[in-house]
Amino acid sequence: MGRGVECDVLVIGSGAAGLSAAVTAARHGLEVIVAEKDALFGGTTARSGGWLWIPNHPMQKDIGVSDSIEQASTYLLDQAGEKFDPERVNAFLVNGPRMVEFFVRETAVRFDPSATFSDYHPDAPGGKPGGRSIVARAFDGRQLGAMLGKLRPPPPELTVFGVMIGSGAELVHFMRWSKSLQAAAFVARRLLGHAVATLVHGRGVRLTNGNALAGRLLKSAMDCGVQLWESSPVRELERRNGTVCGALLERDGERVRVATRRGVVLACGGFPQDRERRARLFPHREHHSPAPESNTGDGLRLAEAAGAKIDESLPNAAAWVPVSRVPRPGGGYGLFPHFIDRAKPGVIAVTTRGRRFVNEGDSYHDFIQALLATGETSAWLVTDHRAIRAYGLGFVKPRPLPLGAQLASGYLRRGVTLADLAHVTGIDATALEATVEEYNRHALRGEDPAFRKGSTAYNRFYGDPDIVPNPCIAPLAVPPYYAVEVLVGDLGTYDGIVTNGNAQVLDENKRPIAGLYAAGTDALSIMGGNYPGPGITLGPAMTFGWLAGRHLAGAA
Repeated sequence: MGRGVECDVLVIGSGAAGLSAAVTAARHGLEVIVAEKDALFGGTTARSGGWLWIPNHPMQKDIGVSDSIEQASTYLLDQAGEKFDPERVNAFLVNGPRMVEFFVRETAVRFDPSATFSDYHPDAPGGKPGGRSIVARAFDGRQLGAMLGKLRPPPPELTVFGVMIGSGAELVHFMRWSKSLQAAAFVARRLLGHAVATLVHGRGVRLTNGNALAGRLLKSAMDCGVQLWESSPVRELERRNGTVCGALLERDGERVRVATRRGVVLACGGFPQDRERRARLFPHREHHSPAPESNTGDGLRLAEAAGAKIDESLPNAAAWVPVSRVPRPGGGYGLFPHFIDRAKPGVIAVTTRGRRFVNEGDSYHDFIQALLATGETSAWLVTDHRAIRAYGLGFVKPRPLPLGAQLASGYLRRGVTLADLAHVTGIDATALEATVEEYNRHALRGEDPAFRKGSTAYNRFYGDPDIVPNPCIAPLAVPPYYAVEVLVGDLGTYDGIVTNGNAQVLDENKRPIAGLYAAGTDALSIMGGNYPGPGITLGPAMTFGWLAGRHLAGAA
């Protein structure tokens, strides 16, 4: 039968949602166990950008941004449409700032604000051109001690020679390393520091972005006595008289029955790797998720077995992102998510028909929605020699790094002429030449009447401020020409478990299932299938994780 263990709270999953719930409950005096299915902690959070969208957060006053719950609610109503959930949206907007204050005051978690990282639809009612998003501050992984080796590292595709590049000023230095002696010196110091750390610790120790957030939450969990169990998949929940009172899991080769005095929190990372559910809910067949392979929908299945309601009716079942397949030296491939390069001047996107279909500078979610509307599931980012050497393209780095390895692997395609490029990519040559000619005619004046690239604060955030009058527009005029293929991926799933404003799981009659909570991408997104701004996954994940922990402790 295996052994039995008792605790107040069992949290299933160790991403931002799970660790937030665990730390909050432990800080309120509860005995907490985190059961992570994988051998590594951090979930998808550890691979993410580490941004949280928290309107009206307490650091806005420091950066001169004014905001209100009313403005943010207006924005989310516009974005979510008929899927707007007043109870949970209000719970998020009221408690998001309180969550930030709690973690900064009580734990090792620290954030930095951005005045210029825009909402993705800043011109919509209630939208803002910046100020609502915060990012995890860089973290010294040595504070984790031996647990550093159990923190999920970022994929190599998201590093430069293994170095995690932080957002904000650090990213700017890496983007300008060939243009500025100051930036070049900064990058050299970062690379040298990483090399030394790798020799001593086996990996880099300066954690940034989502790795910093996961590392800070892991350190916070360690500080408040949370028991952290890796390689411990949960097989089923236990119920008594309608109340979830524990779970049966596997650990160290044996079955372990965990009895809970307060409840269980589901935070298993949604279903990005659940091929059966994906096939049923996604509008396309070929899908490439950068989420951990272990995110196979365990939370949804456990909730369903306990009588929970699963909502699969959102207009988008996931947060879409274009990804490219990067061949790895030992075989196989990794995935590179295209966040930044699409907005650069001199980069356009076309389908195999050779036509543009979107404002390339719009959000990754909007980009894929526009692609799917064409009936295609892949596209090509096309650029010229000037732009690729200035900005890179996908996994391809800008000068002075060479292009040879990516050309040899087939990741990057090149043609002396546009017709040559069309031949090696399978793009319609006549249409591609006509598209580029039309685009260039307007680009000479910094204009894009077809798709208005560069027209929003979000577009311009990732543009090149040295290019005027439009930081996102420049002609494709310097041969040779290059292209990288992008495919449909995701940053997390949206459909999920129906919950209330305290993160309690609801049954088919919308009544709370006693002892059962869900947060993160296991829970139904409050964004209504849309993607309003940077951090709309992690912001609610930590907020509802915090709310779950408080409710379990009787503090709510």
